Amino acid sequence: MRFKILVGLKKTAFTGLTCRLVHQGATLLMAVALLAPGACLQAAPLEAGYQEATSDDVSAAVVMTPLDATPEVMASLNNRRAPTAQTYILPASVRFKYKVRVSKFPFRANAELLWRQDGTTYDARLSLRAFGQSRVQTSHGLVTPEGLAPLRFSDKFRHEVAADFNRETGQVSFSDKTPAVSLLAGAQDRLSVLMQLAALIAGDPQRYPATTPIAIQTIGTRDADTWIFTVEHEETLSLPGGEQATLKLVRNPRQAHDQKVELWLAPALGYLPVRIKITDPHGDAIDQQWLATEAL
Repeated sequence: MRFKILVGLKKTAFTGLTCRLVHQGATLLMAVALLAPGACLQAAPLEAGYQEATSDDVSAAVVMTPLDATPEVMASLNNRRAPTAQTYILPASVRFKYKVRVSKFPFRANAELLWRQDGTTYDARLSLRAFGQSRVQTSHGLVTPEGLAPLRFSDKFRHEVAADFNRETGQVSFSDKTPAVSLLAGAQDRLSVLMQLAALIAGDPQRYPATTPIAIQTIGTRDADTWIFTVEHEETLSLPGGEQATLKLVRNPRQAHDQKVELWLAPALGYLPVRIKITDPHGDAIDQQWLATEAL
């Protein structure tokens, strides 16, 4: 089975990620999405600046079956394993700035994301400032025929915690001595997962009509879980950076402590998120919206 992965795009794109801000004992989940105005990523014949890669097993990287999935989700996921090529489109290197609104607290936070990729490796770094404190998340890994393959994910506030992906042993280990977990095909970390979703849908949007589930093993700094995003509907948003037509995806809670994650992906911007909203079990929400982007 063969497919194309396009890297080194000539137009600027943007991406998103999720971070946690912990302040005075409270955990504050913050969603981050960033945008490059006027960027338009298209699946196209290969030309100068692009690379082609092949894979013998695309479906295993695209969709993974959660052990507790309902029969309906299982059937839909199995249907996604059709023997067709999958194209991934990754964003070019960029710097992002954005605003975040918090329902529980009367403040707004500013943050910056630095994203670099050279067609072989990638690095993402999110820095966030609020209450005079700063928090940094990083993800480093490889660019592969299946999109992103993280090698290390870290989260630093007062001290750093991290997850290391050992692809030779098929294990993910954690710096705080939490027991290791098995690494599944196509696994992402909490920072890279949104970029992987964008690259996946941008590469072949017709594979993802309404109600389509996309399941990805997602690694934090202490645990792993299968995140299932469901494609919902198209919606036009008015954002600080301008108006955008979007496609909405939702990750609904599966357990009592899970957060609801809502993503609005912009087709004109490579299906990367222009808005991310995370709601905790108590109804408190973090709503991030794009402000500006700088090309690197």
